[in-house]
Amino acid sequence: MSASEDFCPLSVAVLTVSDSRDDSSDSSGHYLRDALIGAGHRCADKRIVKDDIYQIRAALSGWIADDGVDVVLVTGGTGFSGRDSTPEAVSVLFDKRIEGFGEVFRAVSYEEIGSSTIQSRALAGFANNTVVFCMPGSTGACRTAWTKLIAEQLDSRHRPCNFVGVLNTRRTGG
Repeated sequence: MSASEDFCPLSVAVLTVSDSRDDSSDSSGHYLRDALIGAGHRCADKRIVKDDIYQIRAALSGWIADDGVDVVLVTGGTGFSGRDSTPEAVSVLFDKRIEGFGEVFRAVSYEEIGSSTIQSRALAGFANNTVVFCMPGSTGACRTAWTKLIAEQLDSRHRPCNFVGVLNTRRTGG
C-alpha cells in the first residue's frame, strides 16, 4: 500500500452506543466529530443508538453498505457491564479484523488508567472496505484512541503506512 503525498479527506460516520446519552450529553460523539473535522475529514453522519445488538448492527450496516462512508467511529458499549454489546454486534460484520487496534489501544491506555484498561474490549476491522473503530464511551478513551492511533491511520501522509490506500480501493475498483 502506498501513501499519497497529498492529504485525502475521508467521509467518516460517528455512532454513539448508549442507553443514557442524548445529543446534549454525547461528549464522546461530539469530540470524535470535532476531531475528525479538525483533521480535515468530512462527517458523513452522527447518530446515537441504544446499547442493543440489532440497533447497533442496523446503523452500522447502513454505513458499511454506503459507498459514501469510508470510516465509522463507534464509541460506547465495549465494556463488561450492563448491556455492553458493541463487540458482539460489530465483530460478525467484519471481513477482516485489525487485531493491533485493540492491543495497542489497551497498551497506550494502560499508561493513562492502569489495569482498568483490561475492561476495554476496543476492536476494529474492515467491512466492505469500510474501516470501523470501536472504542470505549468515555471522552478520555475517545481522545486516546483518536490522538494515539486513529488520526494517523486516516492520514494519507502518515508513513510508513496508513489505511487510506485500502479505503481508496472502493473508489478505484482495486
